[in-house]
Amino acid sequence: MYKVFKILPVALLISGAVHAATDNPWYVGARVGGTTYDNLDGVIKGQNADKDDWGGGIFVGYNFNSWFALEGGYTYLGQADYADDGFEVQGLDLLGKFTYQVSNSFDIYAKLGGFVGDADNGVVNDDNTNLAGTAGVGLEYFFNRDLSARAEYQYYNQVGKTDSPGESDIHFYGLSLVYHWGAPAPVPVIEPEPEPMPEPVPEVVKVEAVGAVLPFAFDSDKLTQRDIEMLQPVAQQLVKYPDTQLYVVGHTDSRGSLEYNQKLSEDRAAVVAGYVGNHFGIDETRIVAQGRGELEPVANNDTEEGRARNRRVEVFVPGFEMTK
Repeated sequence: MYKVFKILPVALLISGAVHAATDNPWYVGARVGGTTYDNLDGVIKGQNADKDDWGGGIFVGYNFNSWFALEGGYTYLGQADYADDGFEVQGLDLLGKFTYQVSNSFDIYAKLGGFVGDADNGVVNDDNTNLAGTAGVGLEYFFNRDLSARAEYQYYNQVGKTDSPGESDIHFYGLSLVYHWGAPAPVPVIEPEPEPMPEPVPEVVKVEAVGAVLPFAFDSDKLTQRDIEMLQPVAQQLVKYPDTQLYVVGHTDSRGSLEYNQKLSEDRAAVVAGYVGNHFGIDETRIVAQGRGELEPVANNDTEEGRARNRRVEVFVPGFEMTK
């Protein structure tokens, strides 16, 4: 039996080499690590033993798809020592390997299958070959599409025979290096694109127009204190919103010639515009001043009351909308 186990691993490797080709599903690997013997039923007749040793092996695998592969190989599981001899196990694995891809280069996997093991008990000078169940878990990291490394644990259940030479559970934990013949690159893990943030809807603010009508005495272009007070909200609007403009329009009643009244209306508009510009720092480019003379009355010029209403200067800042 010992010679069979020495020959089969070589045969497995040769088989893998024969089938190697570009982009084929075959791979081969080697592993090494530690072993621990547990539940040494009937192995060394109740005596204490050194249950820890080293182990290792070689294996070949075939990927059927991205998540399932079949692996077979030779594994040496070391020896539980007692005195100058002990209970030594080696054999052949055949397992299914189930893989979950975590990222482009990192996998986790589980293995489940059988182990044809040769248990050689040197203490009682007996050996036995039997079939035992085995299972494992591990992590696999791909350095590139051809080479990967594994960290794994594998459990072997009741290797040997109860009456002779005895049986034991065996734990293997170690590292593997795997070569993949032309293996396809790992399937990229595509993260879902985040939902685009909705464009903010600008808030539209409506700014109301501000204005005033300043009365003037007959044949006068002088500002009164009341006129100045009426101009305050208009001027503040200009200061608060630097893109706004001030419109100033002067008017007269119908007494006097058209030419004189036109000149008087322009003078009244200029006085108001000059006051706003000088006292509130408003650039003259933002002020439009003009006179309309007696041409746009708002009341009948035949009465004193009507004529007083017509002697005026209209000032206003137009309303507008803005976003914020």
